[in-house]
Amino acid sequence: MSSRYRELGVDVEKRGIEAFKGLIRGLYPNAFCVIHRDPSDPSMGLVLHTDSAGSKPIQAYLHWRETGDPRWFRGLAQDVVAMNLDDIICVGARPTAFVDYIAFNTLHIDREALLSEMAKGFEEVFTTLEKLGVDILFSGGETADLPDQLRTLDISGAILGRVPLNRVITGDAIRPGDLIVGLRSGGKTRYEEGENSGIMCNGLTLARCSLMKAEYVEKYPELTHPAGGRYRGRYSFDEYLEELDMTVGEALLSPTRLYAPIILRVLRELPEGVHGLIHNTGGGLTKCLRVGRGILYVKDSLPEPDPIFRLIQREGHVDWSEMYRVFNMGVGFEVIVESGYADDVIDIAEAYGVEAQIIGRCECSPEGNGVRIESSYGRFLYP
Repeated sequence: MSSRYRELGVDVEKRGIEAFKGLIRGLYPNAFCVIHRDPSDPSMGLVLHTDSAGSKPIQAYLHWRETGDPRWFRGLAQDVVAMNLDDIICVGARPTAFVDYIAFNTLHIDREALLSEMAKGFEEVFTTLEKLGVDILFSGGETADLPDQLRTLDISGAILGRVPLNRVITGDAIRPGDLIVGLRSGGKTRYEEGENSGIMCNGLTLARCSLMKAEYVEKYPELTHPAGGRYRGRYSFDEYLEELDMTVGEALLSPTRLYAPIILRVLRELPEGVHGLIHNTGGGLTKCLRVGRGILYVKDSLPEPDPIFRLIQREGHVDWSEMYRVFNMGVGFEVIVESGYADDVIDIAEAYGVEAQIIGRCECSPEGNGVRIESSYGRFLYP
């Protein structure tokens, strides 16, 4: 089956990274993040993790070039913090410190305007997290002027966390009969200022190329690879669509949801019931394949995908099977629990204004991990 995402140069399977596995000496090979024993305290584990906002900054760049307003860059701060923070939460780690890395093409970017907005964005996201009981030390980072290496800009970061080794969520406890509780990525929480499309940070290359007009590439060739035909959409960034209840550009730049406050409370109140935690980033609803052993994740009670995903599928002519493998499809985070704890997780999430529901269950899979999705758009099996 052809892959539109791979045609655009992105491999969701990340083939090649296996070359690094022999170099990593983590304590738990199947955990969501690498965990090392803290040499100064053998009872504690250290988690050092890095991630980026993907190609979302390119969409923000387009908005800035079209409007002259650098505030479009501000939300990228939350994107890069959430992508890192909500990953380390998946092993139960509490964050300690965060650093950023902002690289850009100085021939196209107003560095002072960009950095000013990024600073405001980081201040906003760390203030929000502090109010929700998640304190993170912001240790600055690095900026890089790379006019010969980058066409536009790249925003990434790294986070340090710690977790008691007797409280690590490795995923090894996942077993048949466990339930999968899905936390929505769209809508509006009690700690967010506006409605969120739910797209987070993954699949933005596919989304941009499926929705944005080709005229933008003619106007700003630095937006994409020189190969023609990548931007095939018919929308302007500021075009309002009733089905989205926002503009197309606002939907693409909706900030990645912060799940850490919810999950830390779940771990505090239900320490014995949580067997696995999955942040549905690269790999979409198949992200869980990397966690647990011999488990078939059956997701047969998924919510209807948010409008942005249906728009991308329709306009990009993307196979539904690929959509579920690239995007979170409205479920940004999964909590895998013993059956008796599912309602408690839902209650905690809903206390923050985040919709949650049981989306499936775990079954035995002797041949290795698998995901089976049963939806109104088809039945899909991923080995």
